[in-house]
Amino acid sequence: MTETEERLLDAALTHVPFDGWSEATLARAARDADVSKAEARALFPRGAVDLALAFHRRGDAQMAERLSGMALADMRFRDRVAEAIWIRLEVIPDREAVRRGTTLFALPQYSADGAKALWGTADRIWTALGDRSDDINWYTKRATLAGVYGSTVLYWLGDDSYEGQDTRAFIDRRIEDVMRIEKAKAAVRANPVLRTVSAGPLWALSKVRAPARMPKVDLPGRWRGKR
Repeated sequence: MTETEERLLDAALTHVPFDGWSEATLARAARDADVSKAEARALFPRGAVDLALAFHRRGDAQMAERLSGMALADMRFRDRVAEAIWIRLEVIPDREAVRRGTTLFALPQYSADGAKALWGTADRIWTALGDRSDDINWYTKRATLAGVYGSTVLYWLGDDSYEGQDTRAFIDRRIEDVMRIEKAKAAVRANPVLRTVSAGPLWALSKVRAPARMPKVDLPGRWRGKR
């Protein structure tokens, strides 16, 4: 994010609890950050929804930064995933901002944006944990984790337990559910009969490849603002 985007987002967070992720919030944030309405609109073309997505992406980046400085190799893999989800929640500065975001992304016109944001979080977690899959597993891992993270956020929003202990337990339960699925898949592969029956579908799925990672470039027409 540019320095101007950061200022606008920080200013917006003081208004989100009262006005939600709305045009009023963006207008007040621009005023407080001393940014013209034209520049604010250039940085966030769709207004408040782009502002909310920027807030989500910043949280993803902060989570990835924290994970990069941790000694994850000494942890069981399931514990690494659980810790990554918990850290993603910890970097959220205001629970009300997330609550308002879930309301925004529940609207039909923004539901695809919300789903994409969840997928992005799952991708950042798997990437930070060193995932190297390039086949159908690339998709199934992220789809599964996106579901786990999304349900965890909804639980966390209503959790008033001491230091989020109930949310921690909820994360552990959800990951246990995922591990059961993985064990079932391994059992299918190990069973000669089931392996033969599923040979066709498995062959087709084996041809699926993860999308190529495209380098980030500044395309013409993109307002970059001040860094």
